[in-house]
Amino acid sequence: MIDSYEFGHIVIDGESYSNDVIILPDRIITHWWRKEGHRLAIEDLKDIFEENIDTLIVGTGAYGVMKVDEETKRELEKRGIKLIIAPTEDAVKIYNNSTSDKTAACLHLTC
Repeated sequence: MIDSYEFGHIVIDGESYSNDVIILPDRIITHWWRKEGHRLAIEDLKDIFEENIDTLIVGTGAYGVMKVDEETKRELEKRGIKLIIAPTEDAVKIYNNSTSDKTAACLHLTC
């Protein structure tokens, strides 16, 4: 459960983080960074592809600056993973309302 989010800061299950994170069903990957900061490419999702998930929620930042490559979208679709892209504040709400235990989230916390 994500307790709170504000620009540059997130609290997940009572733990505070000030770097981008990946939330997997069984763990949190901290200090997540992409090969190109504001672009989400396939190689940035290595940890996601190692998990058995059915939905990936991507938080694109407070102002939606991070973009998801078309190639990445196609790869997720090919793997049968539903992709939801939203500004991080909305992505947090979507994640918290998810009822699937196979949901993951990649959250950009700043711009």
